[in-house]
Amino acid sequence: MKVSDILRVKGNTLYTVTPEQPLADAVSIMADHDIGSLVVIGHGDLVGMLTFREVISAIVANGGQVGTTQVRSVMDDHPLTCTPETEIDEVRRMMLGRHARYMPVLNGRTLMGVISFYDVAKSVVDAQDFENRMLKAYIRDWPVEEGAEGTSPAV
Repeated sequence: MKVSDILRVKGNTLYTVTPEQPLADAVSIMADHDIGSLVVIGHGDLVGMLTFREVISAIVANGGQVGTTQVRSVMDDHPLTCTPETEIDEVRRMMLGRHARYMPVLNGRTLMGVISFYDVAKSVVDAQDFENRMLKAYIRDWPVEEGAEGTSPAV
């Protein structure tokens, strides 16, 4: 399974901010849309990611206030990225290795979407459920050979 499979099911709604926007605006967008990350776009390109992790750290560092902080000063300016062709197993390893919960998907310089650790976990569980159903159907339809152990002869 590839990242493109997740994006196809998930859809392509993206929420973005610019590096110059106030952090307070970004927090409002995240709360209004119940999302945990925003893509930071500068001059048409991905320049960073802002997640609830960076937001919480910035608020704590500022004495519990959002204040006048700009997104630029708290965003991750080197986010982990993948392509639509990246295998899900590789994405899992990458996300676990960097403790990343969100990953932008780039096709060259074009932003295709963002996948979350939840999206990856859900795709793995869905694939395992499908495989389990297929195996159970296969076993249930297994042909019984005459004279095989466990079968009783016709009376």
